[in-house]
Amino acid sequence: MAQAVKFDRYGDIDVLEVREIPDPQPGPGQVAVEVVAAGINPGEAKIRNGSLHERWPATFPEGEGTDFAGRIVALGEGVSGIAVGDEVLGFSDKRSSHATRVVVPAQQVTPKPVGLSWEVAGSLYVAGTTAFAAVRAVSPEAGDTIAVSGAAGGVGSIVVQLLRAREVTVIGIAGPDNQDYLRELGAVAVEYGDGLAERLREAAPGGIDAFIDTHGNGYVELALDLGVKPERIDTIIDFAAVEKYGVKAEGNAAADTIDVLAQLAELAAAGTVRIPIAATYPLGEVRAAFAELERGHTRGKIVLLP
Repeated sequence: MAQAVKFDRYGDIDVLEVREIPDPQPGPGQVAVEVVAAGINPGEAKIRNGSLHERWPATFPEGEGTDFAGRIVALGEGVSGIAVGDEVLGFSDKRSSHATRVVVPAQQVTPKPVGLSWEVAGSLYVAGTTAFAAVRAVSPEAGDTIAVSGAAGGVGSIVVQLLRAREVTVIGIAGPDNQDYLRELGAVAVEYGDGLAERLREAAPGGIDAFIDTHGNGYVELALDLGVKPERIDTIIDFAAVEKYGVKAEGNAAADTIDVLAQLAELAAAGTVRIPIAATYPLGEVRAAFAELERGHTRGKIVLLP
């Protein structure tokens, strides 16, 4: 038997349960993976509490999880180029990776680079591809000045590093505890709160060329007030602002390919992109993992270790 996180109704973390399920078996073109690490993401909490019901409704009993890394344990008919025992990272589009074993199409896994930790490999997909898409959406060029809200978060910190690799001046917006961290990543750190617009103008006297919003709560309006053109603003969370102002909303779905994930894995293995691990939890403590995530202000990823 395998174990998997399930919930039967929308609600707080107390609806999450770890249940025994029959070992999932791969069908044609699929692989079964013994999960070593699986990241958790804010969107999963919002699916669980029902706030994203209109966009991504749950089907009860609902599973959970997209990111994972592990070892191939079985191959379905017609799968080639991969073997039992191979170490891989990948993604599930069936909300099923928060488990001891997951089955996915073979084209949704890629080899884990040597030297890449299980924790980083297992938490790279959602945050990494979201950051990749957001950066691409604003068309960065060397010499640009680009502001990033939520810059110390799981997505934001990757955005900062991808932009710095393109020789962009990055203004990272975050709380007081993360100012030094952002400077370590090469960003100009600016504290959020009252007076932010003026602090941004002081940090970028020549103006801000583009804005990536990973936080919501008015940052799109702020970017527009600062003179950033709508076509160079991307938000991964403020969908109401997208409808109202015509800014972009390119995130995970715009870059959810195994080729992008493989590229991100190589960047992480090489140290070009650092993914800090904030905490790890065994699968049985999934409620505690989400309690920590939902307190906010986490620096880096929280990872389940089934």
